[in-house]
Amino acid sequence: MKNVYIHESAQVSSDAQIGENTKVWINAQIREGSSIGNNCIISKDTYIDTNVRIGDNCKIQNSVSVYNGVTIEDDVFVGPNVSFTNDKVPRAFHHDWTITPTLVKRGASLGANCTIICGVTIGEYAMVAAGSVVTKDVEAYTLVKGNPARYFYHIDKDGNRVDIE
Repeated sequence: MKNVYIHESAQVSSDAQIGENTKVWINAQIREGSSIGNNCIISKDTYIDTNVRIGDNCKIQNSVSVYNGVTIEDDVFVGPNVSFTNDKVPRAFHHDWTITPTLVKRGASLGANCTIICGVTIGEYAMVAAGSVVTKDVEAYTLVKGNPARYFYHIDKDGNRVDIE
């Protein structure tokens, strides 16, 4: 691990892969089998579960839990307190449950406190507004908001509204 900063209070498995110039901050936990790319920020109080894949140049903000089954591609912003799920039918007494995968594609941004229900794909450069609940796929280059999250308008790579005729 070259030029990696890991805060002394962070717990990083020796079986995790951390890319160059990545910073892991206070009280973060990164579990075995996970892979984090180059130039990432893993902020305070984050939890990265087993076998999670996070690409290059990602920012995972404070108090985010990224569970097994979630893949985050390059250049993704995950706002504070974003909530991912990985079980379609969560029951404390089911011991044979299966992980339902979720994919966050390149350049997407997830606003603070949004919830991403497992099994969805967030398209390239899409944006999810703060507090939204995503229950179905989000198309590339769109902004969604609300509960459940719904299409609001098209955006460009920088997040600006664009008119499509």
